[in-house]
Amino acid sequence: MANIAAQRIKREFKEVIKSEEIAKCAIKVELVNDSLTELRGEIAGPPDTPYEGGNFVLEIKVPETYPFNPPKVRFITKIWHPNISSVTGAICLDILKDQWAAAMTLRTVLLSLQALLSAAEPDDPQDAVVAKQYKEHPELFRQTATHWTFVYAGGPAKMPDLDDKIRRLTDMGIEEHNARVALSSYNWDLERATEHCLFNENAAQEQMQVEEQAQIEELQ
Repeated sequence: MANIAAQRIKREFKEVIKSEEIAKCAIKVELVNDSLTELRGEIAGPPDTPYEGGNFVLEIKVPETYPFNPPKVRFITKIWHPNISSVTGAICLDILKDQWAAAMTLRTVLLSLQALLSAAEPDDPQDAVVAKQYKEHPELFRQTATHWTFVYAGGPAKMPDLDDKIRRLTDMGIEEHNARVALSSYNWDLERATEHCLFNENAAQEQMQVEEQAQIEELQ
């Protein structure tokens, strides 16, 4: 790692560890395998949001060109948010892209991400499906985000009605996470989510059969 980047990260890491503001916001950061190029962050879900009570883990990778280029950050904990991919954890946040400045720090990034959980930007989404629900069905979005926080981030609020719909799909042999994604994406419409899951399952089986047939033909 370039010397300038290493020195900056050492200094910023200590700054975050010692910061009373960071501690008050329930934000943590630690080195992964004592490496300055990879860190693990944690942010608490802010009060009065669907993420309240949840603990969200972040993967932070620091490039050789830091601080002139931003760190690469993604959510490891699954989350339902317009600006965070529900599949990969990729984040749409201007300071992690074209609005980054060399004066910004790890502290800036962590506090900005926590603020993003309080104030989504649905008109500049990372996840279009979530953003659509956020804008068109705000109460349903809140329930879905709260449910995901409970399941994946240790949040306190259980949603029995939503759990029941997931159970009905898992009883059909559909994997739990796939059932949750389908129901969340189709606004908890059980019929549409079921059709989606069964179609994908059939398509996957057909693809597997094609691949198996191709292997058989290669052996002949």
